[in-house]
Amino acid sequence: MKPSHTPSANGVPGTRIPADLDAASWGVLEPYFRELLARPLPDAAALKRWLLDRSELDAACSESQANLYIAMTCSTDDAGAQQAYADFIENVVPRIKPLSFELDRKLSAAAPSLRTPGDGLDVLLRDTTADVELFRPENVPIETELSKLSQKYDQIVGAMTVRFDGEEKTLPQMALYQESTDREQREKAWRCVTDRRLVDREPVEAIFDEMVALRHRVAVNAGFKDFTAFAFKSKHRFDYTPDHCFAFHRACEEAIVPVLRRQEEKRKRLLGVDVLRPWDLAVDVRGRGALRPFSGGRELMDRSVRTLQRLDARLGKMLLEMGRGDEARGARDGACLDLDSRKGKAPGGYQYMRDRSRKPFIFMNAAGTGRDVSTMLHEAGHAFHSMVTVNEPLVAYRHAPMEFCEVASMSMELLTLEHLGGRDGFYPAEEDFVRAKRQQLERSISLLPWIATIDAFQHWIYGHPTHSRQERAEAWLSIDRRFGSSCSWEGLEEARRFIWHRQSHIFSVPFYYIEYAIAQLGALQLWLRSLEDGETAAVDLYLKGLSLGGSRPLPELFETTGLRFDFGPDTVRRLADRVEAELERLPL
Repeated sequence: MKPSHTPSANGVPGTRIPADLDAASWGVLEPYFRELLARPLPDAAALKRWLLDRSELDAACSESQANLYIAMTCSTDDAGAQQAYADFIENVVPRIKPLSFELDRKLSAAAPSLRTPGDGLDVLLRDTTADVELFRPENVPIETELSKLSQKYDQIVGAMTVRFDGEEKTLPQMALYQESTDREQREKAWRCVTDRRLVDREPVEAIFDEMVALRHRVAVNAGFKDFTAFAFKSKHRFDYTPDHCFAFHRACEEAIVPVLRRQEEKRKRLLGVDVLRPWDLAVDVRGRGALRPFSGGRELMDRSVRTLQRLDARLGKMLLEMGRGDEARGARDGACLDLDSRKGKAPGGYQYMRDRSRKPFIFMNAAGTGRDVSTMLHEAGHAFHSMVTVNEPLVAYRHAPMEFCEVASMSMELLTLEHLGGRDGFYPAEEDFVRAKRQQLERSISLLPWIATIDAFQHWIYGHPTHSRQERAEAWLSIDRRFGSSCSWEGLEEARRFIWHRQSHIFSVPFYYIEYAIAQLGALQLWLRSLEDGETAAVDLYLKGLSLGGSRPLPELFETTGLRFDFGPDTVRRLADRVEAELERLPL
């Protein structure tokens, strides 16, 4: 049921939803929701028009929330930005949700008798039916409270700074010191950051206690025994189950952890230390200084564009459209970038598509590290996904399942590997270029056990919703010993108990983490395709898969991209062996 026209930047031509609709105001929004609810649907043509109007209304609401969220995370110390987001979450979203549910219910009831062959609505109706079955009015205020708690967590973490080397620094900026060749300085920096996190462990623990209890109530209200089952259905995980996740955990334990332990034995030997410590895991084993691939967001952007142009002109052109890289105003005036780390920014990085104007936004805390380069290329991949689906009329189909969205981003980290060097690249010196490639490949597999750790931890948490803090800490330590580094935590036991506090996904988007593993395995498969069949073939498949958006089931999205939708032992072992062979080929 896709119209033949191409939407403009201001929305679908002919829609009843004004291009300048102020979707931050419930008084403005309500009549449009009411009109959609009351509108008759006598035939397929009426359903088509209704779907487009509903899509544009949803896009307007989504964009308002996006702009408010971007402003809030770019300036956690701006009381006005914080209040504006809180007002939207407290006063607008709770009013949208019940009427949105009624619209979903109307669609589920009307569509079966009005559908036409090949209308492309299978995925939309499958997802909508699940949402209708899950919705409970009593959960709306609970979800509002959860959003407020997530905002509170962001404010606490965003305010964390330390005094180091005579200057106030953000925690992302402190990451630079973990690559220092001075072991004493690394330890001092590591302890400084960890001690700062521990200062706020009590309020962070209290926030999480409340989150777990509220999420369990949401699940029970919806008829589930625990939040795990609720989360899988609400995330539209129709193609895998918790048992598949547990199989992935075992695959990591059997195939990935041994590889990482072998790499850590080499690291210990080359560093000449008796025992590896947490501050020994990022430094160069040859005693070379930390890689400094760029200085400032402007240079990060310039070099990212050049890197992508070398890989494929289509990708370079898309990134170039987003801006210069030195913007520091959030999303104001249509800006698409806010890259540099500064005091008052929330932690982490993200790409957020503003659905009505159809413009992506990349948020980062760049501090000049090699990991920042990976983050930039990662978020660029998300932006590409948004940009190649910009002409899809239905907003629901402009967003793919997260498991495939992360293929879009993680593939960029790997497919660009051969283009990071060169005179005007991130790493002009060949030695630095090789180091950067090696670091990225190491991260591509070391990430998998960390994902298994976070995923297993969340399965334990929501399988034991009445657990105590002590029980939670013991579960965390047990899981970390299963998948974590072989480094020694002697004397650091308190820090280890709470190290999971740094993983914002656990707080803000529960169970959203296994997607990274599924996607990383897909990205590694695409990387192998580029080695075997050439980069052009790999990028062609990449863009072909991305162009489908969310209009196809997850396994079909993988298949279109030339990938197996599988994250069991056979796939994990095959990819682990290939990455380890590549690491053996690259000099340390």
